[in-house]
Amino acid sequence: MIGIVGGTGVYQIVEMGELKEKKVLNTPFGESPPISILKFEDQEVAFLPRHREGHDNPPHMINYQANIYALKMLGAEAIIATNAVGSLDESIKPGEFLIPDDFLDFTRKRPFTFYDDRAVHVDVTQPYCPQLAETIISAGRKVDGKLIKGGVYVCTEGPRFETPAEIRMFRQIGGTVVGMTGLPEVVLARELEMCYASICMVSNYAASVSSEKITIDEVFEILDEKKKELTKLIYNSVINISSDGNCPCKCALEGAEID
Repeated sequence: MIGIVGGTGVYQIVEMGELKEKKVLNTPFGESPPISILKFEDQEVAFLPRHREGHDNPPHMINYQANIYALKMLGAEAIIATNAVGSLDESIKPGEFLIPDDFLDFTRKRPFTFYDDRAVHVDVTQPYCPQLAETIISAGRKVDGKLIKGGVYVCTEGPRFETPAEIRMFRQIGGTVVGMTGLPEVVLARELEMCYASICMVSNYAASVSSEKITIDEVFEILDEKKKELTKLIYNSVINISSDGNCPCKCALEGAEID
């Protein structure tokens, strides 16, 4: 099974598959949002709306632990996530896609691990699964719009947008895009030995990169405009995922725990 964690603008992905059932799971970390079990051709898919249906939960209030654990309970071995982001680089324009290969975590109060009860130190030298990312990049060749390979995702706590001073700092330390939902999601997936890759949808320029005021209406406008390409990219990626048992994500806990 493949998990899809859908953020803003991707809920229409449910319409692209054959809906088998919808279920809510009780996890040790709380109740999951309603998860749609779908079929994309021969591939079983579990679609989880990150913010819950109706976009009820803001980024800093999402139960990331319950979301990722629920997909693990369903048997998902890989997760494709979508994240709306602001660009820190004038050359990366709203409406383009970016597949990150690293992150900077500036969240502050989110539960960020499944292992508060013992010392587990997972390796994040490659925080995003390179094999899954390559599958998405290959699928992107059939989709309209520019797709950028690699970049550093900066995650902030939210729910406010970032200040110009923060954006200047993020640019100076190597950030490429900025968002509010990518962490701790990617780390939690690694702790459960699941492959994880993100499709970042650039919805706006971050503060001070453009002189324009940032509004949530602007974000949703771009996402609405690009949702057809985004859902097509997800679909093409899912149906081309290989069941390669040699991916190192699947043995991430080996050598990570102190005996």
